Amino acid sequence: MKIVLAADHGGFELKEVIRKDLAQAGYQVVDAGCYSTDSVDYPDYAEKAVERIVTGECQRGILICGTGIGMAIAANRHRSIRAANCFDIYTAKMSREHNNANMLCLGARVLGTEVAQEIVRIWLTTEFAGGRHALRIAKFSE
Repeated sequence: MKIVLAADHGGFELKEVIRKDLAQAGYQVVDAGCYSTDSVDYPDYAEKAVERIVTGECQRGILICGTGIGMAIAANRHRSIRAANCFDIYTAKMSREHNNANMLCLGARVLGTEVAQEIVRIWLTTEFAGGRHALRIAKFSE
């Protein structure tokens, strides 16, 4: 699976940890930035990642900012994106199982590194349940 990863300055350090974890687990990773802790605007990096999903280059994406909220709002402007701001194992599992989320948003300033790593692991390994959930998603997604 090919995963696009992007962050603003608030999420840069966590992005680097997650990038290494993904590579070690055998995922192909596309790093869409940012590349330092210098201040940047999160919508710019959300857009870079979204584009990789929309074009089909990547199957899923992970966006990281201070809270995860801004990235989720920016990403969800696109009809084919289902970005979930997850803050624990349960929300990560449900975002995949019930909502078929194709982008995970994380808050680097509200999650510990180990919790974030576990959220990513669960999110990547949980399958979409389909069925009634697919019918609901079809009402708002492509």
